[in-house]
Formats: sequence, structure tokens, C-alpha cells
Amino acid sequence: MKIKFTALFFLLFMFVSFSIAQEENVELSNPVYEFLKDMNVKGIYAGYDDANPNLSRAEVSSFLKNIELKKQELSSSEKSLLEKYKIEFIKEYQTPENVFVLLDMKGSFSDKLSNLLSRRQKYIFKAENKSSNIYINFLGNLYLSQYIKPESKHNAELIDGGFTAHGTIFEHLGFYFSFNKGAIGGQRDIAALTYPKLLQDFNFIENQNSLSSYDFTNAYLRYHISPIDDMDLSIQFGREQLTFGYGYGSKLQLSGDSPNMDFLKINFKYGVLRYDFIHASTVGNFSYDYFQRYTKYFVANRLGFSFKNLFDIDINEEVIYSGRLEFAYLNPLAFYHFVEKSLQDRDNKNIGLEFQTHFLKNIQFQGNLFVDDIDGFKALVGKTSAHQKLGYQIGTYIYQPLNISDLSFVLEYTKIRPYTYTHITPAEAYDAYGIGLGHRIGPNADEIYSRLSYNINDWGRVNFEYQFTRKGNNIYDENGNMIKNVGGDILFPYIENVDDAAATFLDGERVNTNAFNLSFRFQPIKNFTFTVKYVYKIDSNLYKDSKFYQSFVFLWMNIIY
Repeated sequence: MKIKFTALFFLLFMFVSFSIAQEENVELSNPVYEFLKDMNVKGIYAGYDDANPNLSRAEVSSFLKNIELKKQELSSSEKSLLEKYKIEFIKEYQTPENVFVLLDMKGSFSDKLSNLLSRRQKYIFKAENKSSNIYINFLGNLYLSQYIKPESKHNAELIDGGFTAHGTIFEHLGFYFSFNKGAIGGQRDIAALTYPKLLQDFNFIENQNSLSSYDFTNAYLRYHISPIDDMDLSIQFGREQLTFGYGYGSKLQLSGDSPNMDFLKINFKYGVLRYDFIHASTVGNFSYDYFQRYTKYFVANRLGFSFKNLFDIDINEEVIYSGRLEFAYLNPLAFYHFVEKSLQDRDNKNIGLEFQTHFLKNIQFQGNLFVDDIDGFKALVGKTSAHQKLGYQIGTYIYQPLNISDLSFVLEYTKIRPYTYTHITPAEAYDAYGIGLGHRIGPNADEIYSRLSYNINDWGRVNFEYQFTRKGNNIYDENGNMIKNVGGDILFPYIENVDDAAATFLDGERVNTNAFNLSFRFQPIKNFTFTVKYVYKIDSNLYKDSKFYQSFVFLWMNIIY
């Protein structure tokens, strides 16, 4: 116990005594990313990277300072949002008048109670000087959901709590830790609709406890240096939510919908050049049999060029493998398509091409081509087949359409051919726990995605989403046995001389889905966020000539105190 106390004292001493920069990342769930994206499309500042969006707090601070330079071009709501995020991310703007710390020696007990519900930025504990910082917060969530169709009596309640801590030591080493533990009441299927992340949790999937529960933890170290002007190098090891590649609604390469992975990540920028490398581990399909559980690995790299106020273009590749830790894929400079062949062609390799424009103010275009193995390129010309596996995506992001301030509009089309993401065995399929690592619609499907978002002020945002999806599912008999494989499931690859070699797009059990999603997020009190969401879906099964109507509403209260 004495050793632990001494170590804790030493760490706290370092935090408050040394000159340390702030290098830990901002969680992808933070609304500041929405604001930065809007301002980037508006042309207020340059440099935002959708393909690798995890930003350090120092990077967010730098972007906000650049936006501040053009403050006269912002609407009143944008100015309010800027002021809010400046207090949260730029230390120079934090004062005793706009920041409240629960565990400090200042103020009386009654003052602390009154500040619990104030508009101040809040922390349980904070220690910082001119260039050092550590923050500790309480994390809590409450979800209340009510099914409307087809069964109005079904509902679910989820509640969880935990802590987060983040900061930077030794000038360049950022760290982050978060943990939350929760319990579930009501129907499990409704709980999963409300909070899809439950499908990534072992406790929830195994369902062996008398009380349904879940827990999530993230932690990492991130080292960053800028050895010369216009050059940045960061190395990160640990676990947090990642996305990779372009995509407004969902991403073909790595959507972030699957379980958070443990990874080693390297990011390098120099002038117009940027390079990203990820080697991550995740889980295979769930099994009650202990000896059937396994780890699979996700590897990705990207070489890109970013021309300020013109366009970004890059080439990327991904590999899924399992059964061993492959040192060849730990080489961040290797071309994995050739490496995989030299390793006896056992793994699931993919390659992608992407672009994004920046030369039009308030309008952005982007495109993404995802090719599952080199043979997929053959699908671009001539007759297609089951071996020609690819997906592509094209979309636009418009800010202030029809000159309406604070409004954004997104329109995107995605098409994924049959058998894309599949491989010879499920161990190398492009999934984790059966959840696709890539785009949410999976193979043999296409989607039109649209979104309207409006910032009422710094305290409120309205979102309306509409998705039209066409999906060709594999066909099963009444006993659940598959009788026709059409390439609609990541876990079922094409079998030579058994499955149809033509692999006609949208063949199989055709389902068309219209999905409407209306949400309102508001923050009446700083650090207390409420989201009300209504979802309505119509699944039209053309194969069975039937329709299924589904709708539910839920309230989410999030506290980061």
C-alpha cells in the first residue's frame, strides 16, 4: 500500500510541476468534431482529415484558434459554439469564472452545490500549469427506450457509470483512460436497438448473469513530436474507437461500428504528404465453447497527399488475418499486397482509392473505391463474377444550402458487390463478433444516405436522417438451413462449383428498407447532455411479399462531470 501511495504522489507531483504539452486525443463522440467539419466545409480553415479523424486536444485547439481568426465570418450560433469549445479545449481561455473543479480547496460547500448545475466547464479534479494538465471526470449514462411498433409494451432501461482521466506527461506523452459499468432492465432486444454498442460487449452477448450487464474500457498512450516545421509524427498504443477512410454516413474501410480494437498506430505528416499505419487486434465470432474463441488482426496503411484548398487523394490497403502474430505486417513501410502473397496467400487483403475536394466554399465532394483483392478491379470492365468483389461510395457535403445559416446537408450513395468482405474462412472475414468492420450495409447491398443537421445554438442541434437500402440476403429454409448463397453475408464466402459464379447484384431474398431518424440533442447545463431520438423503419421483403414496420423512441442522458 505504501508503494502505491508513493507512486500516486509522484505522478501527481509530475503533473503539477513539469512543463508538459497536451497530446491526448478527443473522443470521436465529442460534438466538437461536427463543428470542425462544418467550419472546414465552409472554408473557414483547412487541414481536417476525415480519413483519420482522431485528433489530439492540441490539434483541436489549433483548429479553433484558426477559426477564431475568421470569427467575423461566423453566424451567431457558430460564434457561440466557438466560445464554448474554446473554454473546453484552449487552456488560455479557462478562468475561475467559466471552470468549476469539485475537488479543490476553493469555495464553500454551498458554492460547490450551486455550481453543480451551472453553465461552467466542470471537472472532478484538475491540475495544470502553463503547459501541463490532468483532468479526471465522472462518466454516466441513462437510456430509456420505448418500442412503438410492432409491440408497444416493450421497453428497456440502461444505466451506467464510471470515470475518465486524461492528460500528458514528459512533454510529448499523452494518456487516456475510461471505464464504465452498466446494468440493463427490460427487453434485451430493445436495449440493443437503443444502444447498438451492446452487441460488442462479451457480458451482454454471453448473457450468463442473472442481471444483464455490460462494461467498456479504453486506455492508451500517445507520443507526439514535431522535429521541424510542418512535420508531425505520433505513435499511439492502446484502445479507443477508430475509424479509417472516407464516408459521411458509414465508411467502407473501418466504420467504427465494431468493438474498439487494441492497436499500434503511427501517423506522419510532412507538407502535403501524410502516412498512416495501424496494426490492431480484435475478436472473432462469439462462441460458448472456450476453445473456439480466437483473436483476429486488422492491418491498414495509407499514403496520401493533401493540397490545401484544392483536394486530398490517397491510396490505402487493409489486411485481416488470424492464427498468429505476423511480424511482416508490423512493418509500417511494406506494401501488404505483395507481402501477403509471400506469406502463402492466406489472408484477406484489400486496397482502396479515395479523394475529397476543398476548392469550393460550402460544398465538398468525396469518393471511395474499396477493392477486395486485386481481382476485384476486373469488375470495373466487362462481365462481373463472384471473384470480383468491390464497393464504391460517392457523396457531397453542403454547408448553408440555399444560404440558410447553421444548416448542413449530406447526400451519399454506396454500392457493395456480393461476397465483398468475405474470405475462405470466417477467421479472416472482415468482421468482429459478426459485426462488419466496414460499411454497415455489408455485401450485396446499396444505400442512399441523406442527412440534414441544424444548430439552433451552442446548446441544441437537430438531425434528420433518411436511408434507403437495398439488400440481397442469402436464402434459408424454414429450419434455418441455407439453401442459396448469394454473397449477402460476410461469414459465408463463395464456394467454387457450388454457388452461382455470376453473383448477380441484389440476387437472393431481396429486402428494401426505408429508415427515418429524427433526433434532438440539447445541453441545458454544461456537461449534461440530453438526446431524444425517434426511429421509424419499413422493411419490404420482395422475396416473401411482406412488410415489417418498426419504430421506437428513446431518451439518452449523458453526464461527463
